[in-house]
Parts: sequence; structure tokens; C-alpha cells
Amino acid sequence: MIGFIFFIPNLFKDQYFFLPNKKIVLGLDLQGGSYLLLEVDTVPLFKEKIETKSFIIRKKIRSERMNIKNYKIENLKIMFDLDPANTEKFKKIINQSEINPRVNELENELVYKIEKNSIQIEFSDFYLKRIKKNAMEQSLEIIRSRIDELGTREPTIIAQGEERILIELPGIKNPKKIKDIIGTTAKLTFKFLANNDANLNSFEKLKSKNNLEDYNIEKKLVLSGEHLTDAQPGFDNLNNSSVVNFKLDSFGSKKFAYATKNNIGRRLAIIIDNKVVSAPVIRDAITTGSGQISGSFSVEEANNLAIVLRSGALPAPMSIIEERTVGPDLGQESIDKGVISLIIGFFLVIIYILYNYRIFGLFANVSLLINLILLISILTILEATLTLPGIAGIILTVGMAVDANVLIYERIKEELMIEKNLIIAFDNGYKRVLTTLLDANITTIIASIVLYFIGSGPIKGFAVTLTVGIITSLFTTFVLGRLFVSLYIKSNKNVKIKI
Repeated sequence: MIGFIFFIPNLFKDQYFFLPNKKIVLGLDLQGGSYLLLEVDTVPLFKEKIETKSFIIRKKIRSERMNIKNYKIENLKIMFDLDPANTEKFKKIINQSEINPRVNELENELVYKIEKNSIQIEFSDFYLKRIKKNAMEQSLEIIRSRIDELGTREPTIIAQGEERILIELPGIKNPKKIKDIIGTTAKLTFKFLANNDANLNSFEKLKSKNNLEDYNIEKKLVLSGEHLTDAQPGFDNLNNSSVVNFKLDSFGSKKFAYATKNNIGRRLAIIIDNKVVSAPVIRDAITTGSGQISGSFSVEEANNLAIVLRSGALPAPMSIIEERTVGPDLGQESIDKGVISLIIGFFLVIIYILYNYRIFGLFANVSLLINLILLISILTILEATLTLPGIAGIILTVGMAVDANVLIYERIKEELMIEKNLIIAFDNGYKRVLTTLLDANITTIIASIVLYFIGSGPIKGFAVTLTVGIITSLFTTFVLGRLFVSLYIKSNKNVKIKI
């Protein structure tokens, strides 16, 4: 009865108050939607890491009063000339754990070469692979968080190889908003505008959000977005525009308070992905740990910016290398063909079973119908995503359920040849086939579990429907089917029964 109650809502488009508010979720190939393949560009991340490491090394060399020449970073390598007399001192510096920590038992973060007076330092291959792996894992989690914030139902977000991420979004016909949110790195930084007399090497030129204005921004970082704990869209009544209100953690609040207290009157640039969003003048120390980002945002822009800031900055830029949109018409055609093939297969099976086993075939068909209802009900309760391979899994389940009934009835025929007592013969038929069927079905379930954990979206759908179908088939065959047969035999024990 419970299974039937959860099965019924799938037959109606509208929701009725007396029925459960659950239906099977259709996958991308059935209801249409968007398919995106992203590629993580780790080169900027490597550059950022090598520049950070370069700053630490150069600072340490200067503190040791070692003279160096021709210092540069090229192709992710730090290169400079060093007086040969300072070679041993350099080796001691480069092997210090705070500069060159170990990444495993055999390797350090950095490897270096010394040829005469020329030094070359670069990251070890193992460390570069670790950076790339961490960037992929972090990107996956951040993208998943951003898409979840949008309320997209049943998205598929999985890694493809070492540098790519596959995203399937059922029901999304226009992926522009999704692309805007996914493609934004959302690297937030706070830096002061440079003074007019600042040294040329102490600042960099950055453009405004609309590319209409240039700013001279100090290279020194005041605060980064990693200290952000929350970001929410809001509205500024004074300027009549949308804004983003943010909150900082305790460390960020203290650092922000110190920076604003000592720089009253200066302009603080709020920078997102190397674009200056706004550069307000500091009127007073900001000690509350909260602030506001304004920049002539629309309501949608403010909402999207709040989402990406809340989920955190992507560790590396991403680009869309493949994009497809599956129309709902194509999805409906897949559903229609899948349902037709299921009906045809189900009808042929019913005819065959009835023709071969008569009244017992009727019991098998009733069990088969209940099996189908239970299968769809469980998928509904689990809110599983049904894909085209999932429909194939249901059709395969019907075939396997019939196979179980055929094995049982053929075994009962053999038992009737050597046993005159009908009840004993039928009981032996069920008992002696059980082991064979369990062996066959358990091995199939094991294969389904492997498919689920290794496969991608549609393959997972096939694995889920097949696993649930096998369990419901065993239940309907050995509990319901056996119950029907037992009741029939007990009511006709004095009649000669032919199977």
C-alpha cells in the first residue's frame, strides 16, 4: 500500500494535496538541460606560488647580506647569479624547513641547481602535482557549493581526469547565469590606492569594473577574501542601488580595524578578480568586522556576487571548453521511446508467462506488476535521478524477475515427478532454487555497486535502478509470488494440479 501511494504521483503532472510531494527526478537526457565541461587553468596558480616563494627566498638572502645579480622569474623558475663564495651559505638557507619543507619522505617543495655562479630554483614535480590535485578538489567543492546556492536540483558535478570538471544541470535551459557564477574566480582583496609620490615599483595599475577608469593600487595586501565569513545582497537607500554586505572572521576584523584606524582619509580599493569594484574613502575606523561592497550593481549582479563570495574564491581560473544544451523535445522523445519499449517488453513477457504456466503465470505476472510499482516507489522515495540508462535498468529488472519465476516453476515440475505431495513439491521447488538465484543476483548487485562508485551520472542511474530492481524482484518473487501459489495450492489440495 505504501509503495502504491508513492507510485501514484508519478502518473500526474500536477500535485494533489492528498498525495506525497515527491516524484522521480528526470535526468539531463530525459528532461533536457545544460552540459558544461570546464578546464582548470593551474598555470596562474603556479605563478602565484612561485612569486610568493620568491619573495620569501629573496628576503632571506638579503637578511644574510648575500649579493645577487640578474634576479628573475621565468618559466616557473627563480634564477639569479650568486658569488661562489656564498654557495654553502645559500645551501643552508634553501634547505631550511620554513623555506623548503618536505612534501613526502623523499622530496621537498623545491629543487635547485647550482652551475658555477648561476642558481636555478623550481618546484618539485611531486609538489606541482599536489598543487594541481588540491586545486581540482577545492574547485569541485566550491562549484558544488555555488550551484547548490542557486537551488539547482540533482546536478551532476564530477572530475574528469586531472584538469577538467563535468557539470550536468537537468532542467536548466539557459545556462548563462550558471556560467557567470561558475566562471567567476571571485578572488577578493583589499588594497590601498597609492599616494601620488609612491615609488613606481610599489604599485600596479588596475582597471575599474566597467573598464572606464584606471587606479594605481599598492602591491601590499591589506586583507584577502579568505577571512570572509558571510556575504549577503542588500540595498543602499542613500544611493538607491544594490550592494553586498560582508562579515569578517575575528582575525580579519582585527586586521581590518587596524588598517582603517591608521589610514583615515585614504581610499581603500575593493578588488575582485583584479578589477576595482569600488574605492571608498575611509572616514573612520571599521571595528565591527563588517562592511559593504558597492559598485552600481543590479539586483541580480549583487545576488550573484554574494553567492560566489560566500562559497569562496576558486583557487585557479576556469574556462568552459565544451557546452551543450539538451532540448526538452529530445528529452521527451527519449522518455516516449523508453516507455514504449518497457510496455512492449512487459506485454510480451506477460503473454509468454501466461501461455507457458497458465494460472501460475498469472501469479507471476501480478508479482511482476507489483515489482514494477515497488521499484518506481522506492526510486521516488530516494528522489533518484532517472536517466535513459536507468530506464534500461528497469527493463532489465523485468527480464530478471521473469527469469526467476521460470527457474522456480521449472524446478517445481521436476519435483512433481518424484514427489506426490503437492505442498512438499512446491516448497522444495522454491527452497532449492533460492541458492541459485541469490548467487546470480548478489554478483549482479556487486557489479552495480562498482558501477555506481566508478561510473558517471547516467551509469550511476543504471546502477541504482538495477540494484533496487533486483531487491524488489527477490521480494515479490519469494514473498508475494510464493504467497499466491501457497494459497492456491491449499485451496486446491485435493485437485490434480498441472504446471
